[in-house]
Amino acid sequence: MKISIERATLLKAVAQAQSVVERRNTIPILANVLIEAEGNTVSFRATDLDIEVVDKASAQVERAGATTVSAVMLHEIVRKLPDGALINLSDDPATGRLSVMAGRSSFNLATLPKEDFPVMASSEYTANFSAPAGVLRRLFDKSKFAISTEETRYYLNGVYMHVSTGEDGPVLRCVATDGHRLARIDAPLPEGAQGMPGVIVPRKTVNEMRKLLDEDDAQIAVSVSETKIRFATPLITLTSKVIDGTFPDYTRVIPQGNTRRLEVDASEFAKAVDRVATVSSERSRAVKLSLDEDRLVLSVNAPDAGAAEEELAVAYADERLEIGFNAKYLLEIASQVDRENAVFLFNSSGDPTLMREGNDTSAVYVVMPMRV
Repeated sequence: MKISIERATLLKAVAQAQSVVERRNTIPILANVLIEAEGNTVSFRATDLDIEVVDKASAQVERAGATTVSAVMLHEIVRKLPDGALINLSDDPATGRLSVMAGRSSFNLATLPKEDFPVMASSEYTANFSAPAGVLRRLFDKSKFAISTEETRYYLNGVYMHVSTGEDGPVLRCVATDGHRLARIDAPLPEGAQGMPGVIVPRKTVNEMRKLLDEDDAQIAVSVSETKIRFATPLITLTSKVIDGTFPDYTRVIPQGNTRRLEVDASEFAKAVDRVATVSSERSRAVKLSLDEDRLVLSVNAPDAGAAEEELAVAYADERLEIGFNAKYLLEIASQVDRENAVFLFNSSGDPTLMREGNDTSAVYVVMPMRV
């Protein structure tokens, strides 16, 4: 194999590949990226056996071929080469080395045989549809903060993507929860997604897939089966196993009868929570909300550190209420609001609280209170 490729093109492809690779590997080949050159295209394939990413790039291919080399090492080398450099890659099967040359720099890297590289088995997908990158980005960005990190509840370690019914008909819905907070985000159901099985997309896949979604006008082809999900653009294909488990019935957690309504400027609220939480004890980070007519007082009382209080002008017309929350959860939920105002719906100081953006019900958040 012998190819010439621009640094920027190579860096983008290798960056995506090396982020999939697990740093601590017992199988040496899994630390490598498979480079395959043919025609005027070179593809870079990396996997951790659960996720596989294939990134295609255009290059001058003098000699077709394939080899595998350390993904992290190649990424580091390319990253440190000067902007605009033309990089020549050529492998010598006899010595088991890949030569990387750019200007006056040259590197010789150890390779492993391409035959040893595991390729994810192809799957029959039951649903195939395409959606704009911006729509998918909103679904995952607004829900991923609530993914659980508890390994014992592995079925909560991802975003549950499924077809459901919203206020205006069928929707594509993403839900994540860790038992303390929940995010439920809806988007109009794309054509072809009707028969899609509900799947739990793992956290790592959500983070990797997010890199495909930066261009708003790009169309992402999505394929879903009971065991796998695939996201593809013309140049990048990301295939992942889904979490084998049953996502709990989240609808039971979303309160329906919360009538006490608080409307507040989302960014002012987030800043005020952040300020008063400065003195809260790290372990509980509890912030108390005291609500009275058109007035909200945020307070923290940490005996070992001190106390803080801040008042905000809000729209609230119900009876007096005092309720406590984990400051981190409040901040994360408030930061999801794209519009100016956040609407909180309370029932009592012991019941889950609902939050949404103005009157928009396509993004709904639930947060459990805590004793303060």
